[in-house]
Amino acid sequence: MSFIDEINPVNALIVGANRGIGLGFVKKLLQDHRIAKVYVTYRQPESASELISLAGEHSERLICLEMDITNELQIAEAVQKIRIQDDKLHLVVNCVGLLHEDNLQPEKSLRQLNSENLLRYFQINSIGAVLLAKHILPLFRHGERSVFASISAKLGSIGDNQLGGWYGYRASKTALNMLMRTAAIEYKRSCPKALIVTLHPGTTDTRLSHPFQGNVPAEKLFSVERTVNQLLAVIEQLQEGDSGQFFSWDGSRLPW
Repeated sequence: MSFIDEINPVNALIVGANRGIGLGFVKKLLQDHRIAKVYVTYRQPESASELISLAGEHSERLICLEMDITNELQIAEAVQKIRIQDDKLHLVVNCVGLLHEDNLQPEKSLRQLNSENLLRYFQINSIGAVLLAKHILPLFRHGERSVFASISAKLGSIGDNQLGGWYGYRASKTALNMLMRTAAIEYKRSCPKALIVTLHPGTTDTRLSHPFQGNVPAEKLFSVERTVNQLLAVIEQLQEGDSGQFFSWDGSRLPW
């Protein structure tokens, strides 16, 4: 039985919900009668038109919050707005991630490294997630089972790295895995029913992966809908001992 079936009502938070996997999670959760409230965050209104439109159609269940995950004050303010309405969260999925933007592209060699781009990768892919863990902790202090999942990447696995390259993205996802593993240990003391995991979604047909899809076999390029269904299946089957672990989209554990 899914842990969501054990709880009524269920409150969810999707961070980075304006497009891609995040928006896919929102659409899926809105179809699920077990989910009472879906809180969602986006960084800029101009890039969140579809999400804001959905909020208009589901005004009782879908609550939009403007938040930049690189700004701790905005994280704290968004969480405070949730706490005014609800004192519990049961499912949090952090979908924020950076692979490329403007002049920032994955590095193919040491020659392409610069500190500004490396810091940008860590700020978005690693630091933001652990600051989120810091501020949402009070919403997990309840006796009901709950999950905090962050979208990571198999490229963040040190043991699986056979090709090299992509220094900033790889290292920031590795840092994300360590930060979430460490947070899981602390959460276990104060929120024993909360599980923290990192998830590899597989290569998904989104803006993030679009420039790099050329060598991906068709059967290994997932639609957003398929990725969301697969990740939710992993989330719903998590057991108590799974907190602090790194899972692939098929439920298998990935090496650190």
